[in-house]
Amino acid sequence: MSIEVKNLTKVYGSQKAIDQVSFSIGSGEIVGFLGPNGAGKSTTMKILSGYISKTSGEAEVLGLDVSSNGIAIKKKIGYLPELNPLYGEMYVKEYLEFTANIHDIKNTKKAIDKVINSTGLTQESTKKISQLSKGYKQRVGLAQALINDPDVLILDEPTSGLDPNQMKEIRQLILSLGKNKTILLSSHIMQEVEAMCNRVIIINQGKIIADDTIQSIKKNRNEDQVYTLVTFKDKINEEQLMTIKGVQSVELSGNNTYSVCTKKSADAAEILFNFAIASKTIILEQKSKEKSLESIFEFLTKNA
Repeated sequence: MSIEVKNLTKVYGSQKAIDQVSFSIGSGEIVGFLGPNGAGKSTTMKILSGYISKTSGEAEVLGLDVSSNGIAIKKKIGYLPELNPLYGEMYVKEYLEFTANIHDIKNTKKAIDKVINSTGLTQESTKKISQLSKGYKQRVGLAQALINDPDVLILDEPTSGLDPNQMKEIRQLILSLGKNKTILLSSHIMQEVEAMCNRVIIINQGKIIADDTIQSIKKNRNEDQVYTLVTFKDKINEEQLMTIKGVQSVELSGNNTYSVCTKKSADAAEILFNFAIASKTIILEQKSKEKSLESIFEFLTKNA
């Protein structure tokens, strides 16, 4: 396993930031690490990258214990913290050269040129970091995480501050890196996680509450809500539909098309059929709406 965590615990004073956390990640996996603010994501990532110590439990990266092999692990991983620490007075290439020297990279020019090209920094490479936009500063942070060609990448909010086009480029980069590297990444953007990851680990209040493939989580999640996408022939009175027992929300999602959330115990088909008759209209199309990762995340973290 590239990452192995068993009963990992971190205590700050009287507060447990993470509590008996256990998971493993194999070589070549891209795993999303999800959770609300303060759930313990960044704490876990900092322990794995050797930036802070654990209170108890076990954590190994590439077979090396993080407590006793911190320097050796740092040589083999790339880490992008959530708060991207950069030296604003340095030029981009100067900063990357500084980072390369820390890793004792022999051919620094080749390594710098490679990460500048892969992260799309070519046009900005001669500027001072302080002159860059937030999106390009994020790219510099990603470039320093890649400078040593690591076997394991730990990325805390890698697409933070990027516009949609930049997100797409970084997503494609991460997917290409995932072909021969192990990647653990956190993000609050669920669509990005779905696009990049096959598996997710969800942490809440310091404890793991889900660890599975995205498809399995969607298929097996026993929520108390059902979503139906329904198209009526005519415009309907949404407020009237909301008054029906069992209906929890109604959201317009297209031309006379609505996303209707009902309790699992209610019969959505019967409710919508009777409503259509009462409204003197007909249903043109009706189908179950697949639960999104975002809705599952919200359900799990609010009902844990």
